[in-house]
Amino acid sequence: MNNVIRTFPTVIVAVVALASAVVCAGCGRPSARGTALRPSQVHDFAQLFQQNCVGCHGAEGKLGPAPPLNDSLFLTIAPPNELRRVINEGRHGTMMPAFAREQGGPLTPLQVEVLVEGMLRWNRVVPDAAALPTYLALPEQYPAPPDHAAGEKLFAAHCGECHGVRGEGGSGGALRVPAFLALVSDQALRRIVITGRPDLGMPNYCDRARNDGDLQPLTSGEINAIVALLARWREEAQTAPAAAQAMR
Repeated sequence: MNNVIRTFPTVIVAVVALASAVVCAGCGRPSARGTALRPSQVHDFAQLFQQNCVGCHGAEGKLGPAPPLNDSLFLTIAPPNELRRVINEGRHGTMMPAFAREQGGPLTPLQVEVLVEGMLRWNRVVPDAAALPTYLALPEQYPAPPDHAAGEKLFAAHCGECHGVRGEGGSGGALRVPAFLALVSDQALRRIVITGRPDLGMPNYCDRARNDGDLQPLTSGEINAIVALLARWREEAQTAPAAAQAMR
């Protein structure tokens, strides 16, 4: 019994020493895996994309509610500076928020650059890139006033099969929907007309022409005409309630 009593303090000391060794194992030389980084210190593309982009643009940049970012046609036509600007400032009139810290977002300039460079690495190069429509609409491409009659014909020919000749709906759903048009900007519409939604089976600006010998790929000016038509539908949807209220 006396031996047990004399041994007990020694056992306590050994247990405390072991516990201290376990707790402090990472104190001297923390492993990369065991160290928690501050949000501003995360510079891994996959982690940044998962934390900030997946909710709208889908896992690996595909199949989300917003258009895919992992799309070579989009990455070929979208200027890198425009990618940076949109990540930094968001896109006014849409659900895309500003991510730059100076705009109230969570990301540092270096983290924005990591996202841009990571997305550009997805690009698998589109042939004949020089012949593609421009991502940003050029002012000289827009007729003044917009030629809505031309837009209606182009929409019926290139979009009507899936969306209805007047945007009323088809296999691809209706586009003449106030809630949808209120949440999408003209630039976002232009981008979708050019790139389509490959993740949803929507053809791009030239796919219809490849399958229909009577059609030609859409030009930048023709894409502008379609976008102007959709913008007019948006304006009509926004002004109709006010007009009805005024009549009352």
